[in-house]
Amino acid sequence: MNFNYQARTKKGEVRVGVIEASGKEVAISLLQKYGLYVTILQEASKTPLFSRKIKFLSRITGKEIVLFSRQLAIMFSANIPLVESLKTLALQTKNPDFKEKITKISEEIEGGTAFSLALAKYPKLFSSFYIAMIKSGEASGKLPESLDYLAEHLEKEYYLASKIKGALTYPAVVLFVVIAVFVLMILFVIPNLTNILRESGQELPLVTRIALALPDLLKKFGLPFLLAIIGMIAFSVRYYRTKKGRYFFDKLILRVPLLGSFLKIIFLSRFAESFSTLISGGIAITQSLEICNQIIGNAVYKEILSLAKEEVKKGERVSGILIKFPEFFPPLFTQMAVVGERTGSLDKTLLVLVGFYRKETDRIIESFLAILEPLLIVFLGVAVGGLMGAVLLPLYKMGGV
Repeated sequence: MNFNYQARTKKGEVRVGVIEASGKEVAISLLQKYGLYVTILQEASKTPLFSRKIKFLSRITGKEIVLFSRQLAIMFSANIPLVESLKTLALQTKNPDFKEKITKISEEIEGGTAFSLALAKYPKLFSSFYIAMIKSGEASGKLPESLDYLAEHLEKEYYLASKIKGALTYPAVVLFVVIAVFVLMILFVIPNLTNILRESGQELPLVTRIALALPDLLKKFGLPFLLAIIGMIAFSVRYYRTKKGRYFFDKLILRVPLLGSFLKIIFLSRFAESFSTLISGGIAITQSLEICNQIIGNAVYKEILSLAKEEVKKGERVSGILIKFPEFFPPLFTQMAVVGERTGSLDKTLLVLVGFYRKETDRIIESFLAILEPLLIVFLGVAVGGLMGAVLLPLYKMGGV
């Protein structure tokens, strides 16, 4: 059987490879005879046939890209050759799909391909910004610094995304519970009490009459209503996939009170940091705008950056174009950009904005979480308690009589 190994020589140099042996102990013994001290040894098992059919289950996550970038930055800064660093990471990676891709990248580099070009073959994994930073590091001889920056940048992006998801998970769970309780009460609790309340002969309050009518309404219109919602969602998703539809929805969400302002801060911070990093790395302004266009994540900002790129080609300043869109680039952003261009320190000026926007993002999320819990408790109490009260109040009166 074959074993993948990572080992060190007496001089401390890292060696990575495959050895054939009848067992682990034999493999270790053979490697020691070659003067190698084994640090990692794993059996090179073949991929089962059925795993190809469920390859989607081994989808490469954003977290794995973050870990890959950080580990590669650490190993490369420790003067471990790039190819050996990649082979070591491939050996340690549990995701078979990612392991295969890292191995192929290392083989490409061994064959003489530049690291940036090898990464560019996997655009779904490595963004144009990622590849541009690697290319800049290769050209300037500062690849370790580029890798370190990318690792830090991806960690911040992942942290922000995780924080937003965490903030939205709690209200989503509460909303699901409220809907589930409502449906269960309408289907099972209220029907059992309907006859009792109607035969009591007393005049029922309006809210009780509405509650008693809900089971019949749900049976009559529940399925058509559900199908209508599914149809609307399907149409919206299909329309969103068109260029016109995406622009419409992306612009609409930016105009939603509170949410739109929060999203603008995220997009402005993303653009400022990416653009600053790219131009400070020696990448042309037009190319930097094109890369930012690809990673910004909103069709409205994409259109503005595309226009900015074309106008810069004609000799316009970036700030001169952005200032024409005050709804999406506020005066604070454009004035800082103007100052940066005049002083020749646009990259540093934009980084000041990034720091401000990050603090603002954290403040908004913390404020949102602080008021969310009491609001949800009140909502849950009013919604479920109101329905329960509408049904139980007449029963209580009957008992009193």
